[in-house]
Amino acid sequence: MARSEDLVVGLDIGTTKICAIVAERTERGLDIVGMGTHPSKGLRKGVVVDIDATVESIKKAVEEAELMADCEISSVYAGISGGHVRSFNSHGIVAVKDKEVRSGDLKRVFDAAKAVAIPMDREVIHVIPQEYIVDDQEGIREPRGMSGVRLEAKIHIVTAAVTSAQNIVKCCNKAGLNVLDIVLEPLASAEAVLSDDERDLGVCLLDIGGGTTDIAVFCGGSVKHTSVLALGGYHISNDISVGLRTPFEEAERIKKKFGVAAARFLGMDDVLEVPSVGGRRPRQVSRKILCEIIEPRVDEILSLARQDLEKAGLHDRIPSGVVLTGGCSALEGMVELGEEIFETPVRRGTPIHVTGLQDVVRSPMYATGVGLALYGLTPTGRRSQSPFRIRDESIFSRVRERMRAWFFGEED
Repeated sequence: MARSEDLVVGLDIGTTKICAIVAERTERGLDIVGMGTHPSKGLRKGVVVDIDATVESIKKAVEEAELMADCEISSVYAGISGGHVRSFNSHGIVAVKDKEVRSGDLKRVFDAAKAVAIPMDREVIHVIPQEYIVDDQEGIREPRGMSGVRLEAKIHIVTAAVTSAQNIVKCCNKAGLNVLDIVLEPLASAEAVLSDDERDLGVCLLDIGGGTTDIAVFCGGSVKHTSVLALGGYHISNDISVGLRTPFEEAERIKKKFGVAAARFLGMDDVLEVPSVGGRRPRQVSRKILCEIIEPRVDEILSLARQDLEKAGLHDRIPSGVVLTGGCSALEGMVELGEEIFETPVRRGTPIHVTGLQDVVRSPMYATGVGLALYGLTPTGRRSQSPFRIRDESIFSRVRERMRAWFFGEED
């Protein structure tokens, strides 16, 4: 069994599912050793609306992951999303002391860039360096040790509603977990599905989940833009439920099994049986009608994402194209429709930077969970304390603990 300090866990708290990914740190990178999922009952559009239901779902997912990995999870990297997330770029300038850039200068230029007015009801989740400029020399990624008299920094700041972030931490704590860090979900997904070449050339990541669609744009190896749309797969299933007059759970099943992003990508117009509500008999419905219900909503999600890119002035800066990930991106025809709307190459993204149980997590729906675990390997995500405590199955250890309880009067 792996040592506890070599293990890291990502907890994807989504609108439709809670996913816990247990991974082991190795010389090659990350080795997936366990996974647990459970339907999410207490979130809506990425925001906690029922703490008790969310805590119960987290416990079930974590228990499943513990069983598979044979360890006890005590600390996690948790994801955050939702329409409340806001981000912007900032710029700071300082004079360099002693004509050579040192760590103190980097801290000062960061502080200068972070000196912006942020409302009291919001808190900073990430401060991500984009590039440094030393005496008008742009595109510097590591200025430490360079000679110069003026240092500038361009950074990307991500903020979230204080209450939403606190509720996520509270749910994890009530489930017996310590939150090592809160990570914006599209940044986590990017860790899992994007290649370095795509980040350098320019790429847009579109994480279409259950309640939200997360957008992240990378160019020159750094984050240029992030945003969250409060639309996702839940809304598609809801449209099917209303349009076909069927229970929501059945609509979700029908979407996954028979759904196609647009009717023109439909191969054969099959007939499917749709359960009714109120004890009525099931009805026969054409698959084309199902696709005609799905298409407007998918078109809306992708079109709003394109508008967001154009508003940020970045649509022409993604020559690598668009990478679709998240559970909803598995919908048949999504890539083809995306290429029509974005007018650029589109591919479906699955976790690529991991080993171990990679065949189990090789699906867009696990991109965020795997990415959160990978985030734990980055310098910003690394923590000194052990995120796990391995179960001690030694009979001698159990006897010793029991005897201690007898002699020192400790409760069992």
